[in-house]
Amino acid sequence: MRYPAIVSSLFKKNRSNFCNEMTSNAIAILSSNDVMPTNCDDVMGFAQNNDLFYLSGIDQDETILLLYPDAFKEENRAILFVKEVSEHTKLWEGDFLTKAEVSKISGVKNVKWITEFEKTVQLFAFEADIFYLGHNEHIKRVTSKMTTRQDRMIQWCKEKYPLHHYDRVAKITRQLRPVKSDEEVELIKKAISISIKGFKRLLKAVRPNSKEYELEAELTYELIKNGGTRQAFKPIVASGKNACALHYNSNDGICQDGDMILVDFGVCYGNYNSDTTRCVPVNGKFSPRQRAVYQSVLNCLKEGSKLLKPGVLSSDYEKQMASLVEKELIELGLITRKELVSQNPDAPVYKKYFMHGTAHYLGLDVHDVGLYSRPFEKGMVLTCEPGIYIPEEGIGCRLENDLLLTENGNYNLTGALPIEIEEIEFLMKQ
Repeated sequence: MRYPAIVSSLFKKNRSNFCNEMTSNAIAILSSNDVMPTNCDDVMGFAQNNDLFYLSGIDQDETILLLYPDAFKEENRAILFVKEVSEHTKLWEGDFLTKAEVSKISGVKNVKWITEFEKTVQLFAFEADIFYLGHNEHIKRVTSKMTTRQDRMIQWCKEKYPLHHYDRVAKITRQLRPVKSDEEVELIKKAISISIKGFKRLLKAVRPNSKEYELEAELTYELIKNGGTRQAFKPIVASGKNACALHYNSNDGICQDGDMILVDFGVCYGNYNSDTTRCVPVNGKFSPRQRAVYQSVLNCLKEGSKLLKPGVLSSDYEKQMASLVEKELIELGLITRKELVSQNPDAPVYKKYFMHGTAHYLGLDVHDVGLYSRPFEKGMVLTCEPGIYIPEEGIGCRLENDLLLTENGNYNLTGALPIEIEEIEFLMKQ
């Protein structure tokens, strides 16, 4: 692993909280993600099933966690199954985790080779009445043609034990994961600290005629140098009109003198993520119009951040943020008060220039699990990311911070990431 071992007490506590929410006499089975192939004998980078990681800390493929809180023997209440280390695997792939290492990381004493899984489940299935199974319900993209290790586990269990009752792991983890422990917050802060280094490095590299992907490389350098696992998502380095495409990430444009660059990026560290956005002028100095748009978005960020606190509903917060953006759009001459008064409530005029939400959960997933019908609570980590996009002027501006909700408000975890106009211009001169 590129990151120091996380204390096993975190995973013990997570398992305890999870088991407390399970129905009596039930078994939970969580599978790791697959290693996905590319071509020939190459593979994509591995990303762990986040629910499995949350409950075990194990960050390798071919791993299964079985929880049976009501098992008669204490050693059977939590079992990890992992792939076996052999001389062959050592030669071709290097070492996998040993049983002792798996136990130390996870705090699970009973560790078996994955070849023992089916036999073990067979012994427990007669006594248990319910299976809790994991599935990637949280993914937003259509995956109907994909079959995952979790899909195969569901199919196997239902074919093998068709008369048992079944329930969803996600019902429990969506309740637990949004509220972060101190250990989780520290991991997010570490990811953010790497993001800060990457952004400051990028500022020194921005110049007219630089390629967007050259700037992406500056972010990647600091990520790898500082032990980041991977980009939290494919970074957006969008200059000029490219910034008006919300999910632009080809990053193959040329940064023209006089344009502004939107940089939306994140670092995954220890499987926890940062998610930040900043905008900078290609030539090192904001034009008057760029400055006005940037300051409007910054005003929305500062005022909108104050609205994120325990007890607030996401829908109410988003309405208030929309009102802040409307005010700024009027100041910028993009909409009029008359248009606001006569607008169709189902098609607000502000959506021409601001068309996305501004707060999402952050953690093991960049858009972390959680119900937005649930009022915000102390310990949640949320983004705040207002934006204004003016395609006809070739200006797209979004600013994004990561906020930890506290008892009376929130704390800006990204406070050290440069954001004020004067600070950005000063750093770009260095």
